[in-house]
Amino acid sequence: MSTPILGASESDLRRDRTSVKWVAYPPDVLPLWVAEMDASPCPAVVDAVTAAVGRGDTGYGWGPRYAEEVARYLGDTWGWSADPSAMVVVADVMIGASEVLRLLTDEGGPVVVSPPVYDSFFGFVEAIGRRRVDARLMPEGRLDLEAVERAFVAATAGGERVAYLLCNPQNPTGTVHSPDELAGLAALARRYGVRVVSDEIHAPLVHAGGPSFTPWLTVPGAEDGFAVFSPSKGWNLAGLKSAAVVAGAEALADLRRLHPMHTHGSSHLGEIAHVAALRDGREWQRALVGELTANRELLGRLLAEHLPGVRWTPPEATYLAWLDCRALGLGDDVAAVFRERGRVALGSGTWYDPEQGAGFVRLNLATSPAIIEEAVRRMASVL
Repeated sequence: MSTPILGASESDLRRDRTSVKWVAYPPDVLPLWVAEMDASPCPAVVDAVTAAVGRGDTGYGWGPRYAEEVARYLGDTWGWSADPSAMVVVADVMIGASEVLRLLTDEGGPVVVSPPVYDSFFGFVEAIGRRRVDARLMPEGRLDLEAVERAFVAATAGGERVAYLLCNPQNPTGTVHSPDELAGLAALARRYGVRVVSDEIHAPLVHAGGPSFTPWLTVPGAEDGFAVFSPSKGWNLAGLKSAAVVAGAEALADLRRLHPMHTHGSSHLGEIAHVAALRDGREWQRALVGELTANRELLGRLLAEHLPGVRWTPPEATYLAWLDCRALGLGDDVAAVFRERGRVALGSGTWYDPEQGAGFVRLNLATSPAIIEEAVRRMASVL
């Protein structure tokens, strides 16, 4: 593809986009906070959705067709032989994950998470009336199995049912968990009777040249777990909602306990868009990931030149950069400083790590190189 997917200018984006990313802040603030991409649309998705609306195909969805396409993609991409009959189609990944957590835990019961992690993990655990138990990542962003075991010991001490909500790959650090790390997690979960639910929405966004993605349900010992998958992030389809909850071989009985009403939230147009993306949008998506990798390298060069005090580990996956800005001397809420004085909006570190995220920010690099350059220039200007 010769035309860049991530090449739009700020003025063009402000003219054409009405999503939360572009309207939440005043027009002089450059938005690099929420996880949506400034991508030109995938042509296969545009054609499929346009045709559906044109013929009046705007009714209720039919999950089996969606599940079959998801299963085909999982097999083609990772060799994961997922059975469509072991899936339930839901509104989106976090709705699916939270409803599975309701099944696996009791009211007020513990759900283990590993900060820094997607901030909606905290919100959904609270929304379903569960309590959070932290098993922090290592400082370099990797799973800390010793911390996981301590959390499992504490969470199971009272005899309650416990679940672990895994972010795979990890948002906001961009870590791709290794097969050995995941095997260690599976062994601990078995030992302590903890059920794992894996959010795998960022799985299609793994950068070339680094570690490969390992689906949770392909890990030995993970058969009693769940994974939740959607092409929403990989093809920039957040506004066209659908996702699949996938059960491991030993979790099918639990999957059958999911109330059928949960399938009603999936959008028919969302399913049409996702099926088109998975079936006919793979070349587009490969080109997109190449541009994201180039943006990652560009950000590294710009930070080294203009903000050498910022420490970061280039993400192995996702289009998110987790930046340690504590050495800049800008206080705990660095995102507020960059927003008010530099007019660039970033995700505040405390959103993803309430206890130890002060001084960090999350930057969305899924935009044009020109916008990344402008963002770093504005960030450096506050110094």
